Amino acid sequence: MVRKHAASGGATAAEGGPGSEPRGSSPVFADGGAGSLTNHLLIAMPQLNDPNFAQTVALICEHTDKGALGIVLNKPLPMKLSDVLSQMKLEPTNEHIGEMPVLRGGPVHTDRGFVLHRPGGQWDHTHKVSETIQVTTSRDVLAAMARGEGPSDAFIALGYAGWESGQLERELKENAWASMPVDARVVFELPFEERWAGAWRLMGIDVERLSPEAGHA
Repeated sequence: MVRKHAASGGATAAEGGPGSEPRGSSPVFADGGAGSLTNHLLIAMPQLNDPNFAQTVALICEHTDKGALGIVLNKPLPMKLSDVLSQMKLEPTNEHIGEMPVLRGGPVHTDRGFVLHRPGGQWDHTHKVSETIQVTTSRDVLAAMARGEGPSDAFIALGYAGWESGQLERELKENAWASMPVDARVVFELPFEERWAGAWRLMGIDVERLSPEAGHA
């Protein structure tokens, strides 16, 4: 079970639970060093019952000695891309674009959009997670998506999960998460409802047989 952490200098979002970070902080992507879990998938262990993260899979976009930033990949919101575009005074060129799902990327800054996509195009603010995955936060990519000219396999997530320095390492030791190198099939191909069990399968584990009391993954 994950302990509730208090961030230095104040409370954390989501009551200091997993994937929270100090209020007022914002995502700043950076390159991770040795031991970094950047470009890894974080998979919630069956016993992780935090309502924000139970049975989630998160892409770790950044992990340094200052903390980590991840985006949850399997929790659709009750809204569509057309809802996001309308707030930006953009109109989708067809109904299919407008009906694209929007994910809940995490409990921090839920009004902030992150577009995960395969490489392609030149955008104002893009972070390269790997050779196959990029994250763009600028308006121009959404405008292109509205026109049907956006990058391939793109989807938007609102909010992110943030860990302060040392917090993710503690949660891994406490057996809240398992991790694996990114498999782009989980990010772009598997249906959202299959991603959690699918990530376990890619590690050769039948999650139905994984005891909540199992040892560290």
